[in-house]
Amino acid sequence: MDLSTSISELKGVGVETAKMLDSLGIRTSADLINNFPRRYDDYSQVLPIAKLKPGQVTIEAKISQAKGRYVRRGLHITEAIATDSSASVRLVWFNQPYRAAAIKADQAYFIAGDYGLHRGRFTINNPSVEQVSNFPINTARIIPIYHEAKGLKSFTTRKLIREVLSQTKQLPEHLPGWLLVEHKLMPFHKAVLEVHFPSSSPVLDKARRRLAFEEIFELTLAALLNKYELYKEKSLAIPFKESLAKSFVAKLPFKLTDAQRKATWRIYQDMVKTQPMNRLLEGDVGSGKTVVAAMAALMAMEEQFQVALMAPTEILARQHAETLYNLLASVGYGHHVALLIGSLKPKAKDQVQAKIRAGEVKFMIGTHALIAEKLDMHKLGLIIVDEQHRFGVEQRKKLQAKAGHMPHVLHLSATPIPRSLALTLYGELDISILDELPPGRLVVKTKLCSPNSRAGLYERLDKLLESGRQMFVVCPLIKEADFKKGLSAEAVFEKLSNHDFKHRSVALLHGRMKAADKEKVMQDFIKKKYDILVSTTVIEVGVDVPNATIMLIEGAERFGLAQLHQLRGRVGRSAHQSYCFIMLSDSRAPSQRLRALETLTDGFKLAEIDLRQRGPGAIYGTLQHGALDLRVANLSDTKLIAAARNAAQKFIEAGEDIKKYKHLAYRVKQLRAITNLN
Repeated sequence: MDLSTSISELKGVGVETAKMLDSLGIRTSADLINNFPRRYDDYSQVLPIAKLKPGQVTIEAKISQAKGRYVRRGLHITEAIATDSSASVRLVWFNQPYRAAAIKADQAYFIAGDYGLHRGRFTINNPSVEQVSNFPINTARIIPIYHEAKGLKSFTTRKLIREVLSQTKQLPEHLPGWLLVEHKLMPFHKAVLEVHFPSSSPVLDKARRRLAFEEIFELTLAALLNKYELYKEKSLAIPFKESLAKSFVAKLPFKLTDAQRKATWRIYQDMVKTQPMNRLLEGDVGSGKTVVAAMAALMAMEEQFQVALMAPTEILARQHAETLYNLLASVGYGHHVALLIGSLKPKAKDQVQAKIRAGEVKFMIGTHALIAEKLDMHKLGLIIVDEQHRFGVEQRKKLQAKAGHMPHVLHLSATPIPRSLALTLYGELDISILDELPPGRLVVKTKLCSPNSRAGLYERLDKLLESGRQMFVVCPLIKEADFKKGLSAEAVFEKLSNHDFKHRSVALLHGRMKAADKEKVMQDFIKKKYDILVSTTVIEVGVDVPNATIMLIEGAERFGLAQLHQLRGRVGRSAHQSYCFIMLSDSRAPSQRLRALETLTDGFKLAEIDLRQRGPGAIYGTLQHGALDLRVANLSDTKLIAAARNAAQKFIEAGEDIKKYKHLAYRVKQLRAITNLN
């Protein structure tokens, strides 16, 4: 059997089963064996019936007195007696009428199921039964449990995987022999067999480690190859002018943090080289990334180079343009800043484009409009991409292509990413972290709230609004769902505007609104035309409304800690004390995970908790990154990540020809296409 064999050609796979497998992304034999179990049930210990204790059990016995009957309309019961040399036990199956006819009285069976007291008698309920053999697949072993679709049970998936593995020639090895020896890794064919049909728990751990190592190795090898390819490109060297930097810093109305100084110096060191910079500047909400970006742009403009900053939304682009104009005006560069966004009127847009073409505009700030074909950039030396994970790779490549050479690239991200995750996802980027907040910044007071306290909370919020402040109310859904009442922005907007805060001006904002409508609502909120803005997470990144000092988050359990922290960062952006109230879905005691928000203000620490407890998707739920499709690897396993990264580095330094390893070459090619810029 070939691994490219269509799933429909496997024995026992009809049209309906093929459809169910297809819904899980399983279309070939390769897809099937790469569909690793989501968990395991341990039925490996075969006990005499006389020694059974309540719980999951396995016995080896013969079955007799198998009879089925309907006890009432729609409910069928099959009962039987299992007997070994020590004792007998009752077996019961519900709605499995075929059982009695399938059982042979003189045959020895492995029987696995839940043993306990049922209607006054100890019984094994709904047990799996298969003939005794050297390789059982549903009993007498550690049983793999797979993701299921409607009508597709783990039993069927196990059976099909066993068939494929038994009919396929030994699976080819993906990794070099020296790497397997050096890192004491199990061969691939054995790891696949053991992960599906473990012979023991220790061996399963070794199999999972092998497969996890390969996943991280592929990712980091792709990233490093991208990085080394970038080294071959030539960029425009941007000299560092100390007097200009000192003049800019001296005129700032605040003092730079040490983290800002270190990051800026690293960026300056990158830009003086003809080797293109490719750096990620990661900083918590309010850590001062924009100032660092301004200092980088300043050096480029001083050399008559142009700078392009691309933001994910027009709202954020406008804010950047205003902030950067004010920062750069102090050293005479404010007039070189221009905004280019889709909503500009044609005449205004043409004027900006003409100034960019002539080189009069040196710092262009915009959204996807910067990628427009007719936009002719004069001399692009630096690209700054804000919240880069929100852009597709092709969009970023188009922006780079406009330079005619490889410009220096600085990525900004306010999403806290634990270092282990950042190194894995962004291995081709150099990383700088702003881990300090500017001095004197007030901590946002955070409180978890029970729905029972809502009336009292609303009274308190109304007093804060009375003092002239504004409030965000964030909901996890746009529209109401039967099973999640009260969590939609539309329902909350209706309730607040017509009942609880009907004496206040309330606005609604969500992702399905037209761009122009979203922009107008946000601008009106900034201009204080509304007291309350009910929104979905579209306000998660970048929105800066200093007068908004209250954040109320509904349905807190549906968000990751990193995302809740991001939302909290929308307030606390002025000299006024700010508050974040996190409303729980019910009156039960909140989890320790959520309680961390009341005491921790460090987004990186919160992201680490999310990574350990909920996986990488909780941190980067919006990530357009196929690299997060990790089936085995745990990104909190820092030792494994370090080992795999070192192995990838050694693979390159050893001059290995990746084409010798067909699968590895294929995977790395895929991953290079979806990781960052190159």
